[in-house]
Order: sequence, then C-alpha cells, then structure tokens
Amino acid sequence: MERVEPSGFSPDVAAQQDPLVGYMSPDQLKFFRDLLERERATLLSAAGETTVNLKQLAPTPDPSDRASVEEDHALELRVRDRERKHLHAIDQALMRIRDGSYGWCEESGEPIGFDRLLARPTATLSLEAQERHEDQRKMKAGRRHA
Repeated sequence: MERVEPSGFSPDVAAQQDPLVGYMSPDQLKFFRDLLERERATLLSAAGETTVNLKQLAPTPDPSDRASVEEDHALELRVRDRERKHLHAIDQALMRIRDGSYGWCEESGEPIGFDRLLARPTATLSLEAQERHEDQRKMKAGRRHA
C-alpha cells in the first residue's frame, strides 16, 4: 500500500520540525509485535517441555541421586516462574501495541526509544525513568538497612 502524504508534506522537513514524526509507525509496531509473539511462542514451548520433563520423573533408590534430581527440578521451576512473569509482560506489551501506547513511557509520556525497546521489548519506562525508579528503590533499601 502506497503511503499518501498531505499536500506539501515532506517527511524530512517534518522530522526536522518534530523528531517524533514516524515514531512507532505501523511498520515499527508490526516489527515489535512479531518480535514479542516469537518470544511468547518460545516461552510457551519451553513451558510445555518442562511439563513433560517433570512428568517423566524417574524414581531412583539412591537418596543423593534423588536429591540431585529434585534440585534440578526446583531450578527448572524457578526458571519457568521467571519466564511466566516475562510471558505476562509480553502479553501486556502486546496489549499496549493494540491500544497505541506501546513505545511511550508510562511515567513521562516521552518515547522509550528504539534502542531500549530492541534490548527490552517489554519496557514500559524510558531509560531515564527506569534509572529514577532504581535510584528510589536503592534509597528505600538503604533506609531499611540503616
């Protein structure tokens, strides 16, 4: 589909006047939606493998072997729990793509930025806002330990 611009519109001039022109265009949103959906599919596949692995728990008479197997399963469950939380963050990001708020900082309303979204596609805060949150968390933790 060919993009039709309003009469007298020049993307280069518009970008100079407003650097946000073109930010989170339909193509960019599609790129991030596809990225998030691939990551979601990978996590769901891994969760299915975990279920199969846990069901295949072979009984072992040796207590140390049994302890080792149980520790491996506990570790796998912790990893899957972290992935379950990440799956929720992916679902939230996909909802933001649908409602048009993806790529914008929830705190400041400023763009999160492509570099940050490429590194962390589920980001909801700009780098500056995230750093403020981390600094506040460190200060609160420091007060508790003082």
